[in-house]
Amino acid sequence: MAFKTIDALPAKGQRVLLRADLNVPVKDGRITDRTRIERLCPTIAELAQKGARVVVLSHFDRPKGKRVPEMSLKPMQEALSTALHRPVAWCDDCVGEAAEAAVAALPEGGVLLLENTRFHAGEEKNDPAMAAALAKFGDAFVNDAFSAAHRAHASTEGVARLLPAYAGRLMEAELKALDAALGNPARPLVAIVGGAKVSTKLELLGNLCSKVDVLVIGGAMANTFLGAQGHGMGKSLQEAEMHATARQIMEQAKAASCEILLPVDLVVAEEFRPNPPTRTVAVTAVPANMMALDVGPETEAALEARLRTASTLVWNGPLGAFETAPFDAATVAAAQTVAALTQSGALKSIAGGGDTVAALRHAGVLERMSYVSTAGGAFLEWLEGKELPGVAALG
Repeated sequence: MAFKTIDALPAKGQRVLLRADLNVPVKDGRITDRTRIERLCPTIAELAQKGARVVVLSHFDRPKGKRVPEMSLKPMQEALSTALHRPVAWCDDCVGEAAEAAVAALPEGGVLLLENTRFHAGEEKNDPAMAAALAKFGDAFVNDAFSAAHRAHASTEGVARLLPAYAGRLMEAELKALDAALGNPARPLVAIVGGAKVSTKLELLGNLCSKVDVLVIGGAMANTFLGAQGHGMGKSLQEAEMHATARQIMEQAKAASCEILLPVDLVVAEEFRPNPPTRTVAVTAVPANMMALDVGPETEAALEARLRTASTLVWNGPLGAFETAPFDAATVAAAQTVAALTQSGALKSIAGGGDTVAALRHAGVLERMSYVSTAGGAFLEWLEGKELPGVAALG
């Protein structure tokens, strides 16, 4: 899609409303992962250096339209200031007289963080009055929160309809990566989809069947597909009620000339715990008292062969129960292969989703992929082929 970036924004002296995503993990009042904050800094720093007055909007958690002290954005003020190496002003509301005064006091090159937009019920309702109240504080709107772009809220979609709207650097990078993944990919295009349930990724699988050349299915959802082919899966986690749906997806892929790559061997154990006794068995020979917890070496070799002939990879979901050794083996091996191919220039790799990011971090390759999305639900909805309101409003 066509969208304007901040290259087209005459920033100096302008009040720029910047929609960020500061919904970061917090435990006992401390931020445990600052990735989203760090990724946001280039856009804020660039606008501030150009002389804009940057007013940062964000949600945090789910206060459901009420002021919940432990869901305040106040802890993010210091974290953002530290990451930016510049002071960040604070206001304990995002609309009203206090916010108006804080915006008015902001100098050129200044940065102001407003309180949680979800403290107001009008935010999630995309209330026009809420959008108008926010728009009063800006001459332009910059959305740098792709991770919130699947929500039609006042601070993501409503404001974008009221002010000249631009994509920030993080949004720009995300949209370009996703265009490279599914919009105009270099082929052959391979997708790896893992995770526990077919039922949660039906739309994703359906959309990818019509877009990719090879669809690799791993994780517990592969058990459902194998079960649908008539294989006994022992005590393995699967969704027996989804067998007919799995067969439909395989027929859909066949009609679209999309090859589905399922496991040919599995690592099985009697119980799911760290380092139990394991066996590697063919998918036709899963013992009745055992469960599949990872794909086996033959499957990993087949996947590696496909990756070596691919030009683009989209990855969403691990191949096995990677959080628990030794069932991380296939995911780690695949991740290291993908990273090596990416670094050599042979493969463009785009990955996203909470479990996927955690798995790539576990494998030590997070920084060696072409692009890793931290957008969660928005990344998944884009892969499902859905229009994202916050992105559509930029067009």
